[in-house]
Amino acid sequence: MIKLAVSGCQGRMGQRITQLALADRDFAVTTLLEHQGNPKVNEKINGLPIHTAASALKGCDVLIEFTTPEATLEHLAACVQYGVKMVIGTTGLDPAQIEAIKKASAKIPVVFSSNMSVGVNLVFKLTELAAAQTAKTYTVTMEEAHHIHKKDAPSGTAKTLAQIVEAASGVKVADIKSIREGEIVGDHTVTFESAEDVITISHHAKNRDIFAKGSLVAAKFLAKKKKGLFDMQDVLGLK
Repeated sequence: MIKLAVSGCQGRMGQRITQLALADRDFAVTTLLEHQGNPKVNEKINGLPIHTAASALKGCDVLIEFTTPEATLEHLAACVQYGVKMVIGTTGLDPAQIEAIKKASAKIPVVFSSNMSVGVNLVFKLTELAAAQTAKTYTVTMEEAHHIHKKDAPSGTAKTLAQIVEAASGVKVADIKSIREGEIVGDHTVTFESAEDVITISHHAKNRDIFAKGSLVAAKFLAKKKKGLFDMQDVLGLK
């Protein structure tokens, strides 16, 4: 059984990850983390207290992290210190923070992905195939939409899609349109357009469970890993 820690446990993602993990016999949720300023930090979830200190990670097997870049880096250091494996779905990380994750992966195994959804990772693969075939004969544009609470724009997923297109075709994405309205969970569309036709690859998230379930799949993947940096393409065997 995997002793699981969940960071940001009172957030939207953290709550779903916790509830789904509690219902999964492969996990024992042992540690819940939240920042000190959260108004619900003194509450309990399923009888478990909520911790604010990273030292609470000691003794855990895997931490799932969907929080802020600052909290992620703080918990990353603790995971290295205590030998805890880490699933990171945090977005908005800068190059130096990403480099810190890469460095940490030399000591602990890390699954780091801008999107933990199985469906979105299939879209990543389809986009790679399309970009490789269309090469320089098509113009590529993207549109992504999320809820008004999302801070980063374009989304981490859109940035990953743009990187995939560039790597596969050598062509930069001409435009990424970002929309922030209502409570949209996450919509992404990649359009390849030529003078003769239009190819559209899109994904619509109905709810956050796709990300939460994907992160649990990633946590199980790490169970047998000793160190290294992985993404959801590795987890799903799409490489």
